[in-house]
Amino acid sequence: MQPISTAVDQPVAARAEPASAARGALAGLALSMLLSSLGTSIANVALPTLAHAFAASFQAVQWIVLAYLLAVTSLIVGAGRLGDVIGRRRLLRAGLSVFTLASVMCAAAPTLSSLIAARAVQGIGAASMMALAMALVGASIPKEKTGRAMGLLGTMSAVGTALGPSLGGVLIAAFGWRAIFLVNLPLGLLTLLLVHRFLPADPRGSETARAGFDRPGTLALAATLAAYALAMTTGRGQFGALNVALLLAALCGAGLFLRVEARAASPLLRLAMLRDRTLRAGLAMSLLVASVIMATFVVGPFYLARALALAPAQVGSVMSIGPLVAALTGVPAGHVVERLGAARMTVAGLAAMAAGAASLALLPVAFGVAGYVAAIVVITLGYALFQAANNTAVMADVEAEERGVTSGMLNLSRNLGLITGASALGAVFAHASGATDVALAPPAAVAAGMRVTFAAAALLIGIALMAAAASRARSARAAQPSPAAGTISPNT
Repeated sequence: MQPISTAVDQPVAARAEPASAARGALAGLALSMLLSSLGTSIANVALPTLAHAFAASFQAVQWIVLAYLLAVTSLIVGAGRLGDVIGRRRLLRAGLSVFTLASVMCAAAPTLSSLIAARAVQGIGAASMMALAMALVGASIPKEKTGRAMGLLGTMSAVGTALGPSLGGVLIAAFGWRAIFLVNLPLGLLTLLLVHRFLPADPRGSETARAGFDRPGTLALAATLAAYALAMTTGRGQFGALNVALLLAALCGAGLFLRVEARAASPLLRLAMLRDRTLRAGLAMSLLVASVIMATFVVGPFYLARALALAPAQVGSVMSIGPLVAALTGVPAGHVVERLGAARMTVAGLAAMAAGAASLALLPVAFGVAGYVAAIVVITLGYALFQAANNTAVMADVEAEERGVTSGMLNLSRNLGLITGASALGAVFAHASGATDVALAPPAAVAAGMRVTFAAAALLIGIALMAAAASRARSARAAQPSPAAGTISPNT
């Protein structure tokens, strides 16, 4: 092999063997996705402990979760665009540094208000990590391995979200609540090292575009998304006047954002991007699928504990099956996408998810825990395949200068799906069970709520499946040669 130049302007990864550089880069991106997703869910299990530690109400400690969620949701698209402007590797390193430092601040927080503030800062770092991990795949991973890379990142996102409660419970039991934040210190430093060592350097001259960053559009979108997230998460499941006011504020904010973007010289989001049917379908499907996945996290524990009468340890064991399946199938799913095509596998993944959701409505009633596990395995396999295929399809033809904002939009659609699923499908479950407090509902009522919720979930996946089939049909028609363009007829 010929030696590679070691000039100062060469990226660090160029001095390593290409294969090992790609593996190191992918490890750094995967850990970035894992850490940011873990931060979304790991604090939930600590809320009772934190309420006791700070002598605070549930409504007060709930802001430990909301502060992080609001920061990520409102800033993720802006972070993606800023990465396009000033350099994605540079901003990913900054985001990792902020996330890691804020994690230490969370662990050291002496008061509840300081912990909430540190969580908001942690969410700012996580927004950059989520937005830029997928955007950097194209620059650091060989094109023929993109499907596997997207599969791994999707796996890490799902595993991080699902693993949070169980990992948090173990850490709190062994070391106290501060450990759920301190665990990010060694992982964050390792991720920083991998990103610095293996990701290719940003192109020279990206700083010159800094003045083109759309600050008004970013602020308008952040305010709109924050209002929507608050509308979906405040009230502990009770949708009252405040929630309606916040939704109206989000609607007005969306109109203001579109107006600002239409007039901006260098918009945060080119409105022409939304005319891309592949992008629109991919974002809509991602939102619907994330809503259904969130329902398994919200409804599953109640069903297992109340309807199937499992002990807490057994509930935890059954709930861990989904993350385990996701961890084992993400990369193979990406390999299948590379071999058989993203469009076809998007449809296949959604079909499996629809079957899994329908099975969750029916099988556990007849077969108990075995039926629940079988249904979860099917829905998780479908989710892994869908994530790899949809992310690959959406990112495949994106212009290099728009990879960050497109990745941010994909992650935003997922986050909005998680928020909406927890709120909307959680409300469906509570209403269908007919109980004011689901935790105290009789087994038959919980089972009825489970059936209705996942019948609704199967309907949502059916809508996504129709969108995927329509998108695939349009792509097939577009790929056919046009006789008017000079194609010779086979009969000629």
